[in-house]
Amino acid sequence: MSDTKANPAAGSLPGEPPGGRRALAVWGVGVAVYFVAVIFRTSLGVAGLDAVDRFGVNASALSTFSILQLLVYAGMQIPVGLLVDRLGTKKVLGLGALLFTAGQLGFALSPTYGMALASRALLGCGDALTFISVLRLGTRWFPARRGPLVGQFAGLAGMAGNLVSTLVIARLLHGVGWTAAFAGSALAGAVVFVLLVLFLKDHPEGHEPQPVPHQGAAYVRRQIAASWREPGTRLGMWVHFTTQFPAMVFLLLWGMPFLVEAQGLSRATAGELLTLVVLSNMAVGLVYGQIVARHHGARLPLALGTVAATALLWAATLAHPADTAPMWLLIVLCTVLGACGPASMIGFDFARPANPPERQGTASGITNMGGFIASMTTLFAIGVLLDATGGDYTVAFSAVFLLQALGVVQILRLRGRAVRRERERLVASRVETVHVPA
Repeated sequence: MSDTKANPAAGSLPGEPPGGRRALAVWGVGVAVYFVAVIFRTSLGVAGLDAVDRFGVNASALSTFSILQLLVYAGMQIPVGLLVDRLGTKKVLGLGALLFTAGQLGFALSPTYGMALASRALLGCGDALTFISVLRLGTRWFPARRGPLVGQFAGLAGMAGNLVSTLVIARLLHGVGWTAAFAGSALAGAVVFVLLVLFLKDHPEGHEPQPVPHQGAAYVRRQIAASWREPGTRLGMWVHFTTQFPAMVFLLLWGMPFLVEAQGLSRATAGELLTLVVLSNMAVGLVYGQIVARHHGARLPLALGTVAATALLWAATLAHPADTAPMWLLIVLCTVLGACGPASMIGFDFARPANPPERQGTASGITNMGGFIASMTTLFAIGVLLDATGGDYTVAFSAVFLLQALGVVQILRLRGRAVRRERERLVASRVETVHVPA
């Protein structure tokens, strides 16, 4: 069977957007907004130890920064999906850019822990508006067969933002200080907002979506219920839940303290290992995107294989008999953690073909909640366990295995129904295509 036949998203159906250079340019503006949002989101990951000194907080209070940010992010995913379906990409992305820029600037200037918390919540609110918007922008400007690659490239841009945090923000922080580093980075938000206003368009000419009359709460309930009923949406959410959070927790907050305090590394060496996670993510993202675009059947093996490899390397690192793990093992761990982000993008490749275009934003929002709920839960659990055990990272990081086990059970439960439903949709679309007059 050819790849086109095996892939329900493959093939260019009549009326699909053509893609091309203009699509790349417009989509690139949206990706730039997401890129800056990730820089701001992950900037705390290289400033965790500095935040402890600046605000005089313990591990649980430090984790509250990221937990609150992710709580806002995860809680807004379904509303954001509905907003994108309703208002279009440009308005939602523009609002997001304003909010996350204000949050980053507020974080730079906050003199107290409470004000800093409020700023991170505002940043999380703006950040929440970006990724689903960029995914929707991709479906409006590129043909469906490009969906997996477009999604992985969006994730790649996010990792590039993470890399900027690791390399640039960290150096600024220790060079010019807290206020100047965070306030200076906020200028990037203003730049992408101007680019968005000037150049971003929701869709190419001739591909305007059908207008949907305002239907109030009934419309909202119907969109959410119809998306949730699709087993592909739920499977996508659990794939995202199970794959994303180990690397997210490591990069967003606990990687630097773990490597410095538990493994005895210098900040410079720890920063290099965090950079390795990001570089691995970018490389693996390119590979996963190509594989899934060509072989749709590889989606679950890639996702579950990533979960298994991550669990194995975490277990080997935490259970190592010496006081600290050898450098080669930490390098392998960080390399494998780099596959978590690309694997989480596979969740959208289950949700996308399960839903029609008018529900893509809502379905993507449900899917995107998964990994951030898992990350938020793990961030909180690690902080509490560290305080309860006096800083025992082995016990604290064992929380990772519990959430992975839960996610794998749900994936195995839903996979059969999702695959059958996807095949039914593929057969139905072929029958409709045959009967459409030339």
